[in-house]
This record gives sequence, structure tokens and C-alpha cells, in this order.
Amino acid sequence: MSEDDPAVFTSSTLPSDPRLLATVTNAYVGTRVYRDILHVNGVYNGRVGDTHRADIPSPLNTRMNAPAEDRLSETFSLDTRTGTFSHAIQSPDYIATHRIYAHQSLVHLLAFNITIQRSSLKSKPITMTLDTQFMPESPDLDLHRGIDFQGAHYLYGKILVPEVEGGPQPTIHMIWTPVPQSVTLPGEEKEKSWEFLTAIAETEEDVKRHFSEGMALICSGSLYLSHTQAWAELWGGSSVEVDGPPSLRQAIYGCLYYLLSAIPPLASYDFPFSGISPGGLSNGTQGEDYWGHVFWDQDTWMYPNILLFYPEAARAILKYRIRTLDGALYNAQEQGYKGAKFPWESAATGREVCPERVYGDQEVHINGDIMLAFQQYYNITQDLKLFQQEGGWDVVQAIAQFWCSRVVWNPEEESYHITGVLPPDEYHSAVDNSVYTNTIAQKSLDFAVDLGSQLQIPFPEEWKEIGKKIKVPFDQSRHYHPEYDGYCPGEQVKQADVVLLGFPVMYPMEPEVRRNDLEMYEPVTDPQGPAMTWSMFAVGWLELKETERAQQQLSKCFGNITEPFKIWVENSDGSGAVNFLTGMGGFLQAILFGYTGFRITKKRLNFDPVCPDNTNELKITGVCYLGNKLNLTLTKESITFKVTKSSMGPQSSSLEAVLAATGERFSLYEGQSVSFPKAAGWIQKASVETL
Repeated sequence: MSEDDPAVFTSSTLPSDPRLLATVTNAYVGTRVYRDILHVNGVYNGRVGDTHRADIPSPLNTRMNAPAEDRLSETFSLDTRTGTFSHAIQSPDYIATHRIYAHQSLVHLLAFNITIQRSSLKSKPITMTLDTQFMPESPDLDLHRGIDFQGAHYLYGKILVPEVEGGPQPTIHMIWTPVPQSVTLPGEEKEKSWEFLTAIAETEEDVKRHFSEGMALICSGSLYLSHTQAWAELWGGSSVEVDGPPSLRQAIYGCLYYLLSAIPPLASYDFPFSGISPGGLSNGTQGEDYWGHVFWDQDTWMYPNILLFYPEAARAILKYRIRTLDGALYNAQEQGYKGAKFPWESAATGREVCPERVYGDQEVHINGDIMLAFQQYYNITQDLKLFQQEGGWDVVQAIAQFWCSRVVWNPEEESYHITGVLPPDEYHSAVDNSVYTNTIAQKSLDFAVDLGSQLQIPFPEEWKEIGKKIKVPFDQSRHYHPEYDGYCPGEQVKQADVVLLGFPVMYPMEPEVRRNDLEMYEPVTDPQGPAMTWSMFAVGWLELKETERAQQQLSKCFGNITEPFKIWVENSDGSGAVNFLTGMGGFLQAILFGYTGFRITKKRLNFDPVCPDNTNELKITGVCYLGNKLNLTLTKESITFKVTKSSMGPQSSSLEAVLAATGERFSLYEGQSVSFPKAAGWIQKASVETL
């Protein structure tokens, strides 16, 4: 492992478990290195309970080997800055490098190249063998060989079984450069490279166009350069630098790399994005990583980090939910309710595809999780177009309708109850009044009312009435929130549940209650529970300025990070999903929202920073708020904001920072830094007198 550069993960050996190999993905296509299959965005095979990412044979599954020599050294590296996996073989006479990548901006392209460089005066030929296991077959597609195109092989085939009768049944088209058994650097040459390209699309016309574009870039020597430039642009708008322990710095780079690999391509507004599953596009074959289905993991755990840096990518995630609304309407009707019930597990259509019915029927908090994502987007962008013209209001309205039909009035308690649910703590099913479910339902209805008023759209009065009177369980004697009606203190829970009320739900409560919730649930949360849990306890303790307790929780996450490529596993014993983006998303939220105290509200971006003992400085580049881009630098003593792009141009201040304790205001102009002693406050639109 390189200690010098926290963004490059290097090892002389590969992990013994192939699930822990590095991934190379973009928004459209992804694989693990040296794996025989790849997956494509939104392409599933199988009926509802069986639907899974369709396995497509991978031409990237090639391993470079050297002739048997005594004095060879090997290294395997993942460079997160360039989105590149490299395998290097070095001898006294040469270095051979095999480089693999999924093109960051030209998302229909995957590529690898081999370069042999002579490092001695010897002039004998140098040969590398290429071990490729490619087989043109798939259990999920009816594959056929097409006519070769520009000297490359062509394969195409339709998905065998659509998710629902008459549902999407896409055809995959793939063109790839044939891979020889070996490559040789002739004796008279000092260096030579070989390029291998794969293009994938859903029509013959598109795949040929993408392949031709890639080959033209190879001919001009700029395919890999265009890929690294796209990664540089991505990192330029979203980086987190920590002056702290190397393990923390490496973890942050790893989490950002794997998450940024999965987001919709920037500036491709028409890209039909199909969501992010817990293990990403590199995983999700039948029986693996939840079959590649999309859960609340996307909306609650990964999405807030994406939104903070790239609202346009967050918007594409929301549009996936808009496109699958018809399926959600069907789910609600099937269960006997009005409005929309988004599936606990979603794939191509929005129909419930969870193989176990209890989750799809009872884990209804998914509706509130999705609504919160829409609300966070609106608060950070004030973009009404998504709601007025692109279907966002239809989702908001349908979720509000669902909650109104799902509640039941309890005359004894004079409140609305939500009964028979499965909370985030999946160890307890069919409970009444899950405090997380009820508060997020209440928040959904409040947002629907606010947005309807803003858009001047008439809405039923019951949205207000029910929102006010939903029961939120609270123990008056112990001053804490029971997880559900009848919860007994000390009962084990699976994962973060009640602690989510403080963040991300931001349910109003006194600090004493926040502390009591943390202290009640921290010791009874299953230590083998999923990785994202500890991050939310860390956020809670950071809120209360208990940095040591926060660090204890955050340090638990490192038990889920594997070597050498920083792949996360869902559970610390190695079970569950791998490349667990959910855990990475939670960890990043502990940094981006925990250390900074960022909270996205209707009119402000609040901050209340904490600099932990093991961190001297935290620098976050590219925070987006109301069309502006900001950098934040946090030290033990001070906080600094710098607007790098203003929505009103360099001469005007569209934002101001306000200190909570004094009310002091600081205008934020493009290109200028504003520093003040570390304190709580908020960023808001500049008031008239400061413009």
C-alpha cells in the first residue's frame, strides 16, 4: 500500500477473495477486474422476484503474464484519481504495464492497453502472454455473433425474460477488439503499446458509432487522455482532503472513487439513469449483492453526498424514481392503498421485485426516504422545473396520497397510527408506529404541503391534518424515542434506526433527547450489523460535540474496509454485499455532514463544525448551494468559506454566511475567502442590504 499518495492503492498481490478485486465502472457499464462478466445500467433479466442484472460476457477479462524469469516483480494498483487499474511486471530489462478502465465520460466504452518499455541495452524481443477467458455466452441473453466491424468482433442478444409481462426487454450490442494470445516488443524497438476497445449499447447503430468514436480517439492517441481528463474534472468539483491519519485519507479517497464511479454522467441530462444498487454495476448477478436491485441505500445513504457536490447527478437519480412511478402506483393498488408505494427493491419498472414479500409489504419507510431525497434536492437547488414540468410533483403527490391512505385514526390517543410495518431495524416485523417510519411520513406530508403551496397547486386539507397528528412515540419518563410501540429497552436492533431521527430526518428534539437516543441504542445495535450504521452514531455524537465517542463509532467502519483496494463489505465478518456503496455513503456523510455540521434546510445550509482530535485540517472542494460552488476549510480554530463560482458572477454576492451566536454577516464574493473563528452558523441567500 502506498503511504505517499492516499489516492493510489498498490499491492504486490491480489486478494484471495475475487469479490474484493477493484471495480472499474461508469454510469452505464461496470465490472470487477479479471471478472468474466460485466453489467449494463438498467438491464435486468428475470420475472419480478427473480429479476437480476443480466450477465454479459466481458472482453476485459484478460490477464497479462510474463515468461518465467527469476527476477520479476509485480504490482497491482488502483489509481482513484484517474479511475485506472494497473498491473505492472518489471524485470531488469523491461517494464510491462496492463491498464484497465471504464471510460468516465464516454460511458459506452471500456478499454485496456498493454505497454512494454525496454529498460536495458539488450535487443532481444520481449513477449507478454495474454490469458483471456472470454466466452460468447450468457444465461441471461439470447446471444448471436454478428458480422465483424472494422476488424472487431460483434455480439448481440436480447434479454430472455422481462421483469413483467410486456415490460422492457432490451437488446445488448457489443463490439470489441480481438485479443491475441501474446504481444511482442521487437528487438529493435524501445517501447510499444497495444490498445483494446469494447463498446456496448442497445442498438446496432449506437454501438458502431461509439466504437468508431473510440477507435478515432485511439488513433489520435487521446482515448485514455480524455478518460483521465474527465476524472480530473470530476475530482475538481468534489474533493475531500484531510490532514489526518493515512487510513482516514485512503478511506475517503476510496469511498469517493467508488461512489463517483456510479453517478450519472455530468452534462448528459438525457441519460436514462437506472439507479445505484448497494454493490453498484460491478455486482448484481443472480444470487449476489441483492441481484443489483435499488433500495433506500441509494436515496438515504449514497444520495446526500452526491447532492452536495453534483445536484445535476442527484437530479438524474430522482428522475429514475419519476420514471418508475407507474410501477409504484401499481404496488399501492395491489396492497389496497391509494397513491404510490415505491418498491423496497426496485429494478427496471418500479414494481416490487423483492423475493421475500414481508419487506415489500411492510418496509414502507422507503416512500419517506424517497420523498426526503426530493426535498433535499429542492432545498439545495430551489429548482422548481423538476416538479412543475418533469414529473417531480406527481411523485410528491402520490407519496402523500399513500401516507393518507396508510394511516389509521386511533380515537383513544387522538392520533394517526401506521400499523404493521418493518422499520429499518429489520429484526422486528409487523410493529406499530415505528418512530422512524412515522416521522419520515410526517416529514413527507409537510413537504408536500409546502411544495403544493409554493407551486400554487390545490391539495387536500387532510395532508395538513394527518401530518400534524401522526403519532411519534416518545417515552416521557426516560426522555427517549422508543423504536416502536411496545419496544423494550435493551432489545437488540439490527442497524441505525431511531438515531436517524436526528440526522438525516432532523426531527426537532432537545439535545438531552438526542443523547438519550444515542445512549439507548448504541449498546444494543448488533455489532455484526451493516456498515453504514456506525457513521450515523458518529454524526449524532459530533452534533453533541462528543468527538471521542464519535471517533469510536467511526473507527468501527474500518472493520468493513478490505485490502488492498478499499472495497467495503456489508458486514464486518465479510458476509453480505461487497463493494458496499451504502457503507461508503454513510462514512462520507459522517465526514461531509458530521465534521462540518452541514444540514440542508428550507432556507439555509447550516454549519456547526467539529474538528476531531486526529484531524488538523479538513478541506472540502465543490459544495453546491443555490447554483453556487463553495470550498470549505476547517481547522481546530477557524472555518473558511470561498465561493469559486457565483450564480450572479464575480462582482455580486449571492450568498452570505451568518454566525448564529452574534448574527454577524459575511458577504461571500466569487474568488474571495472569508474566515472566522470556528462557530455555528449558516449560509443563505444574501439579504437585500448586503447585495
